[in-house]
Amino acid sequence: QVQLMESGAGSVQAGGSLRLSCAASGVSFSRYSMGWFRQAPGKEREGVALISSIGQTTYAYSVKGRFTISKESAKNTLYLQMNSLKPEDTAMYYCAASRAWSPGLIPVNFGVWGQGTQVTVSS
Repeated sequence: QVQLMESGAGSVQAGGSLRLSCAASGVSFSRYSMGWFRQAPGKEREGVALISSIGQTTYAYSVKGRFTISKESAKNTLYLQMNSLKPEDTAMYYCAASRAWSPGLIPVNFGVWGQGTQVTVSS
């Protein structure tokens, strides 16, 4: 059974940093693309970052240069390092897994989701 569990929720001031983690079970990082998504109240879920099974990364324009996605296969854990946080980064953050070779930052292409972890950035 595939399960994802995020951690690392927090509240920071603008300019601060947070690192989110996603512990995966039943998922082989060598066979899945992994992504981070976020959803703010009243808004649609949007893709933030993607790392493919072979380690290629893709970022949303809004976070490029500030966020870094990585994975540690030995621990079956996905990470999202978030630096220079802005109030508009405030959202519930979700990790997700996809068997697709190139799912893009498109939520419908991901079949497994975690429960989410809250990030709040104050100005």
